Order: sequence, then C-alpha cells, then structure tokens
Amino acid sequence: MTGNLRAGRRRAGFTLIELLVSMAIVALLLALAVPRYFGRVEQAKETVLRENLHQMRDAIDKFYGDNGRYPASLQELVARKYLRRIPPDPLTDSNTGWVIVAPTGTQQGGVFDIRSGAPGKARDGTLYNSW
Repeated sequence: MTGNLRAGRRRAGFTLIELLVSMAIVALLLALAVPRYFGRVEQAKETVLRENLHQMRDAIDKFYGDNGRYPASLQELVARKYLRRIPPDPLTDSNTGWVIVAPTGTQQGGVFDIRSGAPGKARDGTLYNSW
C-alpha cells in the first residue's frame, strides 16, 4: 500500500521540465501575437482618424450648402446639429487638437477644412497632419 501511495504522489504534480516547456510555449505564442496586436491597434486608430475627418468634412460641406458660408468654429457645427459632438483625434486622444484651415479669398466663415494635429507619420508614410 505504501508503494501505491508513493507512486500516486509522483503523478499528482508537474515536473520542473514540464513547467518549463509549457512556459516556453506560452512565451513563444506571446512573442508571435503581441507585435501583430500593436500593429492592429495602430491601424485601427488610423482608420478611426480617417473616418472622423470624413464625417467632419461632410458636416462642413453640408453646413456650407445650407447656409452659403462656412461655420465660424467647430462648436457651431455642434450647436446647429450638424455634428453631435466634436470627435476626438484618436492619435492624440483630444478633441481640441484639430487644426482648422480657414477659407481663402472672399469666402465667409472660419472653418473651410480640418486636419489632424497629431505628429508623426502613418503606416503608409504620409504625415498625419496632411490628411
């Protein structure tokens, strides 16, 4: 009976080698997955930035079509219900970092176009503030 008890004790746990092998497998899987994860996060932020710019530019164009002038500020777009709120720039996590392009010539208003205030380059090599 004591022989069976000792054999059962040996089989109850994992050996150090088994633990090291399983930890090495987990580390290998993490080493493969983590870089892809961060690349996807960056790609998602760029996609959200492009969509936010598209929505705000569309609201500016609709405002111009309805009123014959450009809005004085982004807050006017919100106040006149062209936007629910000013979306945040996903790269700077701020809705106050947008760069406003004023109209040229004799056009009235203060917001002709909008650009991102985020520094740096996108994954395709273009500058964020050129979008």
